Amino acid sequence: HLPLDRARDFARAAADGQMGCIVKACREWQLFGNTQWLRELWPKIRLALEFCWIEGGWDADRDGVMEGCQHNTMDVEYYGPNPQMQGWYLAALRAAETMAKAVGDEAFAETCHKLFENGSQWMDNHLFNGEYYIHQIRPIPQEKIAEGLRVGMTDGSDEPENQLGEGCLIDQLVGQYMAHICDLGYLHDPKKIEKTFHSILAYNRKQSFHDHFNCFRSYVLGDESAMLMAAYPEQRPANPFPYFTEVMTGFEWTAAAGMIYEGMKQEALERIEAIRRRYDGRRRNPYDEAECGHHYARAMAAWSCLLAWTGFHYSAVDGTMQFNMPGQPSTWFWSTGRAWGQVAIDPQSTEVRLVVMGGQLNLKRLLIRGLGIAEGDGIIAAPTEMNLVLSAE
Repeated sequence: HLPLDRARDFARAAADGQMGCIVKACREWQLFGNTQWLRELWPKIRLALEFCWIEGGWDADRDGVMEGCQHNTMDVEYYGPNPQMQGWYLAALRAAETMAKAVGDEAFAETCHKLFENGSQWMDNHLFNGEYYIHQIRPIPQEKIAEGLRVGMTDGSDEPENQLGEGCLIDQLVGQYMAHICDLGYLHDPKKIEKTFHSILAYNRKQSFHDHFNCFRSYVLGDESAMLMAAYPEQRPANPFPYFTEVMTGFEWTAAAGMIYEGMKQEALERIEAIRRRYDGRRRNPYDEAECGHHYARAMAAWSCLLAWTGFHYSAVDGTMQFNMPGQPSTWFWSTGRAWGQVAIDPQSTEVRLVVMGGQLNLKRLLIRGLGIAEGDGIIAAPTEMNLVLSAE
């Protein structure tokens, strides 16, 4: 909510939003490297995660699985374990474990680790149906839902409406997406992740919308190609979540970046091309990928495709910058919390050219995965160009 002094006016908690803020706190700490800032925020970050465990909460039994009433970005409450909220929870547990270790809260780090291990295994074993991850709908009587968790979009008793159910959701791997961006590792079995992306392409991708019935807002028409918010190859709830027939680019960008992280580059490029064809300046404004209003922020997930393609990750905490080894000589843009520039990498050479074009970069190590590692010079101020020689990892 903006302005910031209204941030608490809503007085309701969204499971994805709250878990996402925990992951983003880890991201900002990594980019800026200010551990004192993290120490000051840590008590609130910890409370934000512990909120999951309140009576009648998202994970009241503290088993690493979100079973409770989960208000979320689909403007409904999901009841029972589902891949979208569970993925965010697993990413938040991983991020909290990392931050807890940095501030010396070892006991809490161990708690997060145990919950993550259990929740990750449970999700792979119980939500993966052989093709993708599904939602187990579990009705919850209203009196057993903690205050502040239910906005009122969905009644959780008996047979709740507006649920995902057994649908193939475009955003079911969003937690893994953020975990990759923040270098938190895998949250799920990599083979199941790859299979899920192939299922999303098989079920959610449409090459034409001439015969598609959309019961809500239309952001794609006619001969355009896009990926649906959800598809139901098998059973479909009588009344799924409201946006299931829609297309929204923010979710498409997230899926495309996720595919790149899993090595599915050609499939991702096809999806990126389809998005930009729809917003080519002739059909629609190329600077306004609308969703719930114009210039919607979720479409800025497009930037993450650059991170996925280059494999970029930077930690100002330990001064390490990382890239993937390209298949051919490449020059890529990079940016951190305090600096920006370019890197030129030739897979046939052990010499890498690094350019700091703005700001100040703390660089102690440059890692090119699959090619080698080089020592940095510490604080580098712009403008600076240097050649770094890689040695074996």
